[in-house]
Amino acid sequence: MTARIYFPARNAMQSGQAKDKWILEYEPESAREIEPLMGWTSSTDMKAQVRLRFDNKEEAIAYATKSAIAYRVEEPKLATRKVVSYSDNFRHNRIVPWSH
Repeated sequence: MTARIYFPARNAMQSGQAKDKWILEYEPESAREIEPLMGWTSSTDMKAQVRLRFDNKEEAIAYATKSAIAYRVEEPKLATRKVVSYSDNFRHNRIVPWSH
């Protein structure tokens, strides 16, 4: 079974960078099934519920190596932020001229 080690991205409703934990999750071994009686989605894979958090990538890799878990690391894609202020709309050297 393969595990995935990754740094989660922040969701669209967050403006801060507070997510600072690396996560180790197992890849699913079996497909999910729809239960015929209630229509719920179920799975026989118990490791799909395991989600381990680590302070840094090296700790997650060390745990996977020590536990003989095959893993793959997904490096985070850092967001680039462009700082724009309200006063930039009224600069005299704007790239796009004022439209009204």
